[in-house]
Amino acid sequence: MSDTSEPTGPDDEHVRPHGVDDAAVEALGALSEALETVERARGRLYDFHQLTGGADLTLDRAVELLRMGGYTEQADLVEREILGRNVLPGRWTFQVVEAYDDTYYRPFVEVERQVREELAGGRRHLYEAGMKEARRTHGHPHHTARP
Repeated sequence: MSDTSEPTGPDDEHVRPHGVDDAAVEALGALSEALETVERARGRLYDFHQLTGGADLTLDRAVELLRMGGYTEQADLVEREILGRNVLPGRWTFQVVEAYDDTYYRPFVEVERQVREELAGGRRHLYEAGMKEARRTHGHPHHTARP
């Protein structure tokens, strides 16, 4: 049973602008996919930052317990060699995150936006919108074109 009030296709933001060819849509889809992968990598970098910071804070307890147990030499070793140590020469994890953001992430986001603006008027996910339209069952209540 078909609902006649169902919009016939994607909303305007997901319709390919006039003159945008398949090559542009496919390239924008690949660029978007690459950016999504970078977003995931960035999240893992923040995981690294938080996990490493948490481990460093836990070292306080390890040093305290070593001292309480009379293992002063070992406590001194952990405190001197590991506690507060740089993860890269001259850098703690927050500095690694900042360098990644400034050197790679933000320029990537800006270039993706610029290319999308130039080729498709800024519209996002045109490749995926085309896939959705091709794969959905028209008239099915769980395959509607729009929310």
